[in-house]
Parts: sequence; structure tokens; C-alpha cells
Amino acid sequence: SLILVGGGAGDRFGRRRVFVIGIAIFALASLACALAPTVESLIVARALQGIGAALLVPQSLAIIAAAFPKNVRGRAIGTWAGASAITTALGPPLGGFLIDTLDWRAVFWINLPLSAAAIWLALRYIPESREETVSGPLDWLGGLLAILAFGCLAAGLTRLAETSGGAALPLSLLSLGAIGLVLFVLCEARAANPLMPLSLFSSRVFSSANVMTLFLYGALSGVLFLLPFDLIERRGLSATQVGITLLPIGIIIGVLSRVAGTWADRVGPRRPLVIGSVIVAAATAGLAFSVEDFWLGVVLPIVLMSVGMALVVAPLTTAVMVAAPDTQSGAASGVNNAASRMAGLFAVAIIGALASLVFFSEIGSANISVADLRFGILPETGHTDRAVLEHAFIEAYGAAMTIAAAWGLLAALIALLFLRPARPAIAPATG
Repeated sequence: SLILVGGGAGDRFGRRRVFVIGIAIFALASLACALAPTVESLIVARALQGIGAALLVPQSLAIIAAAFPKNVRGRAIGTWAGASAITTALGPPLGGFLIDTLDWRAVFWINLPLSAAAIWLALRYIPESREETVSGPLDWLGGLLAILAFGCLAAGLTRLAETSGGAALPLSLLSLGAIGLVLFVLCEARAANPLMPLSLFSSRVFSSANVMTLFLYGALSGVLFLLPFDLIERRGLSATQVGITLLPIGIIIGVLSRVAGTWADRVGPRRPLVIGSVIVAAATAGLAFSVEDFWLGVVLPIVLMSVGMALVVAPLTTAVMVAAPDTQSGAASGVNNAASRMAGLFAVAIIGALASLVFFSEIGSANISVADLRFGILPETGHTDRAVLEHAFIEAYGAAMTIAAAWGLLAALIALLFLRPARPAIAPATG
């Protein structure tokens, strides 16, 4: 909910300055997490980490946009996406190692030297950049409305995805979030220095690329949400084995993102986005079949999905940043980051609700008790109801993965229809 504020603050006050402030807040919050004496204080410190992250995350892309011309920006963003994917993939195993060998607080202590190094590098090597023509205060009213809208949407979608509790609270939160979103858009239309300039959406490429972000990251989030249930509940893998199974996603995206970004610089974003989206859809459809063989039913689709995402991450981000004016790169980065995170929330809510609906409708007529499933979806192998419940699970899992595959195809269709290369200008006739 603060990402748009972070993006707008970078454009207004200096992208390097806000980047460094964000890292510093994140580091201090990490220190507070490591020293937290109670669960409540840990939660407060985690919230402070979120504030720091919301300030620093949009600046990384905005700094790249300010430092590299548009014709080579794809390669630069590919390098950024590759580094992000690799560290994201290595983070959970490293965190698990620190917890197993030291203590859970070690996963917060390690942030301190990393943050100090990042601040030193930023101050030494990153030039300051900002929108020099803008004067006046930041759009604080828009910021408050953004926090209200996205915060309520996040809370409502999270509550909606839970299997326990009624629907009154999540629906109320979603309604409040929708009202806040409308008020936010109205505010941005009138603000002197809007956090989300509506003029950005006059670009067909910018609007289309952000809609693609919703579909593609929604599909990825849906897969990452449901797949562990299949691996643990049905296939019997441990949490460590699940982590190893998912490791190729970050590694493949990390290795291929720079190549995909360079390709997009040469041929434009449309081709890699169409091909990558189709591959993501095909891989997700492969998961929907729930093939019994582990290598064919899980590993092969994961590798294919990773290749597809590797083809789209850098070109998609590049399309967003190139379509926006350099003076609004922070705002553009904030919009795209907000879209990717909201995609995850929508995906978990929609796919989680669909899977739950199909699962319980399948077992509703089987006259079996699910009281023993309080701490799991499926009973142990050999249980009387195992076969019926496993069939219901496969049906629910397949239906949800089919929806995720459809989102991948919609992303490919959007790229095909709306990211057409610009027609060359016709030179006037002479003589």
C-alpha cells in the first residue's frame, strides 16, 4: 500500500536519497526484529520493514531508467531481474541454514551488513536524479487514500482466502478498499503532483503491460500457492524437498533474464512476451493434469514455467519503464510493483476459493467426515477415505491450475494485440 508513495517520493525528493532512506529504515527494522522480546514487537518491527521496503523497491527500477538510455534498458533491467531472481531463490535455503545452525534471529542480523554495503554502494556509485521541474508538496492526500485502498484490499483478499470465518469482514474490507480506490483515482486526477499520474495510462503499451503483469504474476502466484499442497499432501515431500523442487524457478529466471532483456532491446518486447506467456500457460496446464510421475508431472512443468517467466520478466518491466517518461520513472515503477503484488493477492483469493469450492463439492456427496483433516488436506496413505479425498483434491487442484493457465493465455493475447511494433513513419514525397 506504500509502494506508490515510495515511487512518487523518489521522483520528487531524489531517487538515490529515498533509496538510501528506505534501506536504512529496513536495516533498523531488521535490528528491531532481531532484538524483539515479544511476538507483538516482532510484528511491529516487520511492519517497519515493509515501510522501508516500500521506499526502496520502486527506486531500483527508477535509478536504472535514469542511468541507461531506452535502447539498452532491457539488458540493464534483465541484469537487475536476474540478480533479484537468484537472490530470491537462494534466500529461503540460506534462511533455513541460518535457522538450523544458529537461531531464527540470524535471518534478521544478516540484513545489517548487507544493508550497510548497499548504502555504501549507492552513495558512492549512484548519481542523484529527480524531477527538477516539479515544486510544491508531495501528494499526501493521495498517499493516504492509496494506503487506505490497497491496505483494505490486501486485508480483505487475505481474509477471503482463509477457509475459516465468515464473509462479512472480508467483503466489508474489499468494499472499503474499492471506495478508497475510486477516491484515490479522483484525487490523482486533480492533484498538482500526483503519486500516480493518470497520463501514464494514456500510453497503450504502459496500460497493456501492467494488465499483463496482473495476469502473469497472478498465474505465477497461483502456482506457487497451490503446488506445495500437491507436493506435501499428495506426493509426501518434506518442506526441504519442496524448497529444492522450487529452486529452479529463481535460478532459471536469474540466468536467462539478461538474455531476454537483450533480445527485447533488439526485436521489441512483443515477441518474447507472447512466447513466454504461452510457455507459462502450457506449463501451468501441464500441472493441472496432475500426472503421477514426479518428473513429468512436476519437474518438467516447473522448468518450462521458469523458462517462460524468464522470457517475460525483463521485457515486461522494460516495456513499462520505456513507455513512461523518464521524469516519472519512480511513479511508473511504483504502479508496476503495486500491480505485481496485488496480482498475488487476487490470485491466492480467487484460486484458493475455487479450489476449496471444488474440493468440498466433490466430497459433499461421499458421506465422509473431514473432521480429521484439521491439520491437513489428505489423511495418511491407507486411510479409509484417502482415495475419495485424493480424487477431490486432484479435481480441485486441476480446476485452479486451469484458471492460472487461462491467465497466461490472456497475457499472451494482450501482448499480441496491444504491443504491436510502431509503424515506421512514411517520408514525404519529394520532387
